Amino acid sequence: MLRTRQTPGNHRPPERLPLPTVAQCAYGALTVVFSTLAMLLLSQTTSGAWIAVIACAALGLGLLVAMTVPMPRTARAADGSDTGAVPHPPTAPSEPRQALPVPGPRERSSVGGHSLRG
Repeated sequence: MLRTRQTPGNHRPPERLPLPTVAQCAYGALTVVFSTLAMLLLSQTTSGAWIAVIACAALGLGLLVAMTVPMPRTARAADGSDTGAVPHPPTAPSEPRQALPVPGPRERSSVGGHSLRG
């Protein structure tokens, strides 16, 4: 049975892909341009087919670079893909802690001090 909007049930909205950042677009575009120029200059080809192959390879390289640029922390935390965001509770120590020594009452000193008690 095909579910439509009128069919009751668990309807989840479609997940949206995060938009690329400006840094991802810039790194990808610069990679495409510079790698195309470098490969064309190094290969010294004049054939149209090889130029198309080089352009496709540069485009693939640019996409790879653009996708490996890290996303900002706020965007990753918003879509829930950041699994390290939840802090782990502290573990119980293996040895019991020793109590710190508490100082006893101070001794009265009659050397040059004023007393409020008289």
